[in-house]
Amino acid sequence: MEGGYVDGGVVDKDCPDGDFIRLEGVEKVFEVRTRTGLLRRERRRVRAVDSISFTVARGEMVGYIGPNGAGKSTTIKMLTGILTPSGGRLRVAGIDPSRERTRLAQRIGVVFGQRTTLWWDLPLIDSYRLMHRMYRIPDRRYRENLDRCVELLELESLLDVPVRQLSLGQRMRGDIVAALLHDPQVLYLDEPTIGLDVVSKARVRDFLRELNAERGTTVLLTTHDLQDIEQLCSRVMVIDRGRLMYDGPLAGLHEVGDSERTLVVDLEREMPPIEAPPARVVRVEGPRQWLAFPASESAAPLVAHIAAACPLVDLSVREPDIEAVIARMLHRLEGAADPAPEGAVS
Repeated sequence: MEGGYVDGGVVDKDCPDGDFIRLEGVEKVFEVRTRTGLLRRERRRVRAVDSISFTVARGEMVGYIGPNGAGKSTTIKMLTGILTPSGGRLRVAGIDPSRERTRLAQRIGVVFGQRTTLWWDLPLIDSYRLMHRMYRIPDRRYRENLDRCVELLELESLLDVPVRQLSLGQRMRGDIVAALLHDPQVLYLDEPTIGLDVVSKARVRDFLRELNAERGTTVLLTTHDLQDIEQLCSRVMVIDRGRLMYDGPLAGLHEVGDSERTLVVDLEREMPPIEAPPARVVRVEGPRQWLAFPASESAAPLVAHIAAACPLVDLSVREPDIEAVIARMLHRLEGAADPAPEGAVS
């Protein structure tokens, strides 16, 4: 029924599964006024999103990444209907978000990082009860979804706690539950593991994988944590200065960006720099050494070699900073004389 609960499996007939989310030359231009004198202001146009085109198939989990200010949040806000595009065409589940925002709201779930959809002064369970009524979710389905999500994300002991008293990690888990109570077909996630410890991150990732496998929920994920992308997404898109620069597998992004991971090795005593090609020592401080190696390579052979050859105490692997990966990728693409690599978008 229009305006009420929509089952997650119902999709508009005019929306092919391969084009579940579709953007064609989408642009967003903002007009910004800056003070140039005591009584004078200058107007200028800022192009936050510049002719972006891509499609996402139903059931895909896609990473949408880029440096701060690249246009990620603006894109997501247009996909949810919060912002209206300045040009181009976009559809989500066959719906024009800006023209049918209420209808689209029944089909999407959103978690916007530091911004909560929960009621600040109410206990967590009261926020869920309000959403139960707002989305007109059938009682049985609401209870099933709530019980399943709360159990998997371990929120049972927090249901009666006011949202303002929750830690950032607890609130993030609470927001994920809120976004899924009405069985959305599309889930937009902005930094879903921010503020979570290692165990909680793993729990959220497992939960999202299970959700995608069981219900075919389409997920668009923005994050600065490459482990989120590596463990959840088979495809990644990179946006920079409003333009889509790459669309392909994560391994291809590492190759284009020539990115590196870092192995931090703690030895029993000071030693000369470790020789373990293709890794290279980039820093030494007493018994601790930092080795850089290609991000596309497995760390296992390197770790095995060092463990067999050196008096090892401890080690850890640090992922490449996403902004550094993108910076290297852009530098290579802009300086390359040959055609752009496969997966890169000119």
